[in-house]
Amino acid sequence: MSTDRGYHHGSLRAAVIQASFELLAESGLQHFSVAAVARRLKVSSAAPYRHFPDRAHLLAAVSAAAARDLRAEITAAADAATPDPAARLAAAAGAYVRYVVRTGAGFPVIFAAELYELADESRREQTRALLTTLLDLAAATGTRTYREDLLLVETTVAVAHGYTTLYVDGFFARNSSTIDDVAARAVAATRTLITPDRA
Repeated sequence: MSTDRGYHHGSLRAAVIQASFELLAESGLQHFSVAAVARRLKVSSAAPYRHFPDRAHLLAAVSAAAARDLRAEITAAADAATPDPAARLAAAAGAYVRYVVRTGAGFPVIFAAELYELADESRREQTRALLTTLLDLAAATGTRTYREDLLLVETTVAVAHGYTTLYVDGFFARNSSTIDDVAARAVAATRTLITPDRA
């Protein structure tokens, strides 16, 4: 008897995406595969292909969902911060750390190089919206040019991703830092780096 019958046609797609997030959080992008997702769900290896023709299309769906959800968390964190524009942008670093530790879907997944040539408008819409949100937060700090906005976003993401990687790799285990502790460090470090010294 097929093990695929536990999922209705519509719910299998959602289950495949959810299982993909779980695998990414556990093993990272390099070990991500459609076959591993099928094993996680205890369905046939062919079942996910009913919704996704290959790994790239599945990863694109995960990328779109991750960009959408990360944008929502960044927006919420910025809105919960003080009104100071630098604090609002720095809050994005903390949101990034929390989200990526939980889901495994950071910028290397959202902007995976293998997806660059894939025509997926849903993914492109969500990734554009995420970047626009970050660029708007950067511009609000008083930058003079679009290039400065990009550099501030780059700084924010680099710091946040660095803290995320250190946390996932166990660097902070020896002093029992929680994810909230590490997120707060990322916010503080980002705030220090992005606070402009402008006339």
